[in-house]
Amino acid sequence: MKKLLLSALLLASTVTFAQESKLSVSGSVDTYYSTNLSTGALGATGVLTDVAANGFGLGMANTVFAYEGSKSGVIADLAFGPRANAANMYGKSVLDENGDAIGGTAGAINQLYAYYNVSEKVTVTLGQFNTFYGYEVISPAANFNYSVSYLFGAGPFSHTGVKIDVAASEDFSYMLAITNPHGFASGTNDTDNYQFGAQLGFKGQYLNLAYGADAFAFNGANLATDALYIDYTGGFDLSDSLYLGINAAYSNSDDADYGYQGVALYLENAMSDTFSLGLRPEFFQETGAADAKVFALTLTGSTQLDDNLKLITELRYDSTDADNPVWESVLPGAKDTVTALTIAAVYSF
Repeated sequence: MKKLLLSALLLASTVTFAQESKLSVSGSVDTYYSTNLSTGALGATGVLTDVAANGFGLGMANTVFAYEGSKSGVIADLAFGPRANAANMYGKSVLDENGDAIGGTAGAINQLYAYYNVSEKVTVTLGQFNTFYGYEVISPAANFNYSVSYLFGAGPFSHTGVKIDVAASEDFSYMLAITNPHGFASGTNDTDNYQFGAQLGFKGQYLNLAYGADAFAFNGANLATDALYIDYTGGFDLSDSLYLGINAAYSNSDDADYGYQGVALYLENAMSDTFSLGLRPEFFQETGAADAKVFALTLTGSTQLDDNLKLITELRYDSTDADNPVWESVLPGAKDTVTALTIAAVYSF
């Protein structure tokens, strides 16, 4: 009887603590099968991973711990696996202008930040947070497609610094940020250089800007300090079931003699309550010393098997001009065109 009473008291105290603390846990797990339908290098194009799989592959295990207080809160977003490694540069370091390692993304941390609601309209965030750029995100649970676009792969992925979000009205919002150089999450900022970001939002359409130091843009061993990013992300309901998403981006650094530009469209049609069909055409071009062009077309079928499990089937075609460094880094030795099939399972909780 004493054990029963003690167990009841422990359970009651746990429930009370959870209610008072507003602690929540969510996340996802994903795995996939991919194969090239054309001859070439192993691995399907566009699958975000640090280990290209021609067969069965693992994505990542993602767990998000969120604690919300009366005016403040914290997010600890942890991710493990090949997808997380590729997105967060796990185990890699960034170099300063002297060629010395100054740090990279810390371990398996996808996001780690604290926030404070100054008012109902103003929020200040400090730490590492996913980028405000682009249409796609690291977690496959939040994307319609399983493979990622070249625009997503060009980054940035995450930022470490401080940002202020302001919801000026129901339709209009803006954000200002000061962060470490893109690609540099933690460690001593020996270069004492930073990146400045901004976002303007109006009725679901967002214009994103960033300028400053970029830890992945180099001219020799010197850190580029003039990297410019311009990004538009938005979309429109074409009908009750058909949605058109848009992502267009431009980046350039004279210091690094490198940049890119591109556009991707996201046509998504809800065929039923459990099945949707989508088409993503994309054009991507590197500029500067590396002049290369890529066209990709992805047909995606998404089936919601139950409240938690989603099955994604993709047929993707990629085409590039010859001697493309982007292509070679993704699929070494591949031909100029590749057609790939990917079937992924994404479980969200």
